This record gives sequence, structure tokens and C-alpha cells, in this order.
Amino acid sequence: MHRVIAGAFRSTLIGALTASLYSISSVAGAATPSANTQAEIAHLLSYLETSRCEFYRNGSWHGSDEVRAHLERKKNYLMNRSLIGSAEDFIDMAATASSVSGEKYQVRCRSNPSVPSGEWLRAELERFRAARGQQGKTAGP
Repeated sequence: MHRVIAGAFRSTLIGALTASLYSISSVAGAATPSANTQAEIAHLLSYLETSRCEFYRNGSWHGSDEVRAHLERKKNYLMNRSLIGSAEDFIDMAATASSVSGEKYQVRCRSNPSVPSGEWLRAELERFRAARGQQGKTAGP
């Protein structure tokens, strides 16, 4: 009887481990950004840098070239961990708020009032997609 219980336990344990490994690998694979998503993110970073707008983060205003470098580092960190699967993920996880303080980033262009960076970047993403004839979220291959 001991052998029957041990065999059943071993089968259950192996099944659970296999299911866990499968789910981990499918989640990581799902978060790998497509070439299209990478192009969208690259466009957003370029747009940000060439905008010459100022960005408020962690208590002070910063130039667009400095902010681009900062967001590039955040993007690389997240991509190395397979956490970005879409341009929206990049905006939500890297470009909306400080990962240290949680404070929302703001964008101020010329004499216009500041706006949340997530809204500003999403508007540009929609313009970019419309210009390319695409609408909606583009995650995956």
C-alpha cells in the first residue's frame, strides 16, 4: 500500500512540476515583443527625444534627451525580464511613473500646461499607428 501512495504522490508531483514549468515558459514567451512592437517603442523614444519637451520626474524637470536615456534603461531592464509584450506595456511599466517613488511623470511642451506622460505617449502611439494604417494593441509576432 505504501508503494501505491508513493507512486500516486510522485505522479502528482511530476504533473504539477511539468504544468508549472509549462506555464512559466508560456508567460515568458508571450511577453517577448514582436519586431513591430519594438519599432513602436523605438519610435516613442525617438519622438520623446526630438520633442524637446520637458519631463517632470522625481521632483524636478528634465530635458528630453536625459529622459529618453532614463526610459531606455527602464525598457532594457523590463525587456531583459520578458515583461514587455506591447508598446502599451512599455508606456505603463516604464514611461508613466517612477518605479522608485510611484510619482506620475508629467510632460510640458513649450508654454502648454503639463500632461501625464502616459496620455502624451499613448496619443503619439495612436498617431503613429494611424500613419502606418494600424489600429489597436499589437502584441505578439
